[in-house]
Amino acid sequence: MGSTARRRENALRARLTEICEQVSGAINRGVQYVVLSDRDSNAQWAPIPSLLLVSAVHHHLLRSANRTKTALVVEAGDVRETHHVAVLIGYGASAVNPYLAMESVEQLITAGDVVGVTPQDGVYNLIKGLGKGVLKIMSKMGISTVASYTGAQTFEALGLGQELVDEFFAGTHSQLGGVGLDVIAAEVSARHQMAYPEGGIELPHRPLLGGGEYQWRRDGEPHLFNPETVFRLQHATRERRYDIFKAYTKGVDDQSENLMTLRGLLKFKNDRPAVPLEEVEPVSSVVKRFSTGAMSYGSISKEAHETLAIAMNQLGGKSNTGEGGEDVDRLLDPKRRSAVKQIASGRFGVTSLYLTNADDIQIKMAQGAKPGEGGQLMAQKVYPWVARTRHSTPGVGLISPPPHHDIYSIEDLAQLIYDAKRANPSARVHVKLVSEVGIGTVASGVTKAKADVVLVSGHDGGTGASR
Repeated sequence: MGSTARRRENALRARLTEICEQVSGAINRGVQYVVLSDRDSNAQWAPIPSLLLVSAVHHHLLRSANRTKTALVVEAGDVRETHHVAVLIGYGASAVNPYLAMESVEQLITAGDVVGVTPQDGVYNLIKGLGKGVLKIMSKMGISTVASYTGAQTFEALGLGQELVDEFFAGTHSQLGGVGLDVIAAEVSARHQMAYPEGGIELPHRPLLGGGEYQWRRDGEPHLFNPETVFRLQHATRERRYDIFKAYTKGVDDQSENLMTLRGLLKFKNDRPAVPLEEVEPVSSVVKRFSTGAMSYGSISKEAHETLAIAMNQLGGKSNTGEGGEDVDRLLDPKRRSAVKQIASGRFGVTSLYLTNADDIQIKMAQGAKPGEGGQLMAQKVYPWVARTRHSTPGVGLISPPPHHDIYSIEDLAQLIYDAKRANPSARVHVKLVSEVGIGTVASGVTKAKADVVLVSGHDGGTGASR
């Protein structure tokens, strides 16, 4: 670590310590509400990340046995979305004031970029949206009051070093390790220098960077799926060009090595003896273990849903219906049927005929794209033919709540597994769980409940029907 980086880290740690001592002094004077604000940041003083600050103060007060004597209010400019508010509350904030987000809404409306709403209504909508989002996150954990959620730390850290976690986020799981306070200090300094460039020379073409955290931007964060990779994939499939497809896969693999995925951190050992080619399993055998993700009919089109099933049946693999059922004419067609039938707590298109025409029955206990949440098909997509398959009403939205609304105990899940096996004794029964801390305990219970397969669902994917 260079002298500049060490100086930045020491300055950030010293300021955090100073603020913690100031809060302790205020509590000793009888102060019951403490506001942690970055409004006074300027060209000389860079704002401390709000989550780091509130968690540092929160744990300082816990260690000094003073936490219950005061409430922490966060007033921060780096709070823009629901997750930001949720983690601040989860690490000790009793109230959050996203002042910069509210001022940004007012400016957008005043400048005419957003029309049909007053600045006051725009700010109200922002606050309402953030509040509803936090309530939704709480409900996924079965928490019904903000008081129970405050300081609960129902999060897992990704990319934070254990030393940093132990010092400022004690009790949080960080499975992979990662950066320390020095990197955070360097990022704070870089953002501050961008906001207050030397000489006062601003960006030449735009006042702010384009972002690109969620959607690809030319000058934003890199994404595995960008215009180049998407073009190669589409061009390869339309023109049936295997060479272009290999260029597509190589591009994605090369990008993953640029620390864009966790898999990119892993490398194969090259000091092992080569395996004789005759001992390598042929492709025709490998593809029989392939299976598609569970994408329901309605969230994707009839053509896409059937094409996936036909392809997997020809390969000898298995396609998954998702929780939207399957047309009767496809159920009885070996070429077009999906081998895996998902039942998702027994809703949406589940019939005896549906279950008996399955090689595997999958009980959906977790949403793959957004673990802990249910699925939603908006009313505009519930066409008559989709409603017929799902045994619902056309034009009426379909919501699949988080599974804990239906299955409260391992005994209830065991009963559902038993019922599925009675409906189709020859089918394997899957239980779809989410990859998170503590899954081993749940998986052992699922196994004891006599499930044939435990499916560990990842963190990505989704068709847009997850909510």
